[in-house]
This record gives sequence, structure tokens and C-alpha cells, in this order.
Amino acid sequence: MDIKTVNTILYCKKWEETVAFYKTAIELPVIFSRDWFVEFKLGAMARLSVADEARASIDSSDGKGITISIEVDDVRVIRAYLASRGVNPTAIKHLWESQVLYIYDPEGNRIEFWS
Repeated sequence: MDIKTVNTILYCKKWEETVAFYKTAIELPVIFSRDWFVEFKLGAMARLSVADEARASIDSSDGKGITISIEVDDVRVIRAYLASRGVNPTAIKHLWESQVLYIYDPEGNRIEFWS
């Protein structure tokens, strides 16, 4: 199997707010956009897409059971960046020999940053 990219798709009731969160608050680059679907670049081979539940065949999970886990060089730098963007990150915790913080998108999906 030769995997070229990996894309996680979040189906959202609060589609416009969730797209704005990833585009404006976190400033992820948009690599594809339609009137009900936006794909963001997370890294060289990772994508995160946000789809409007009202236009899709899959319902929102309402943020239950999803954690998007993102490894970064320094979680302290990311925490300061997120706070400066008006995002409310949790305090940094020590888990599994890593430094970890969490934020939540408007749909309730948990995003974990760790280093």
C-alpha cells in the first residue's frame, strides 16, 4: 500500500463557524474549497476537511469520540500562539512523557497539541 496523503473529514452542524475557526483562529492553509466542503493542510501528507452536515450523507458526531492529535516542536510556543489568536487553550499537562494541551472547535471536536 502506497499512501500519499491522509485526510480526516469532520461533518459539522456549525459548518461556517468551524471553517472560520480553522481558517482564521488557527490559520490553517486552505488547499481546496467548495460551498459546503473545505480542505485544510496540516502537513506534507496530512489534511483536515470540514464538511457541512446539511449537504453531506454523514451526520455530525457532535464532537463526541474525536481527538485530532498534532505533534509540534514546542507546545509552549503553540499555547502562546493560540492564546494570542483568541483561542482558549487548556493548561499544559504532562501525559505519556509528553507536554499536552487541548482546544475545542465550534463543533466540539477536541484538538490536542503535544511535544
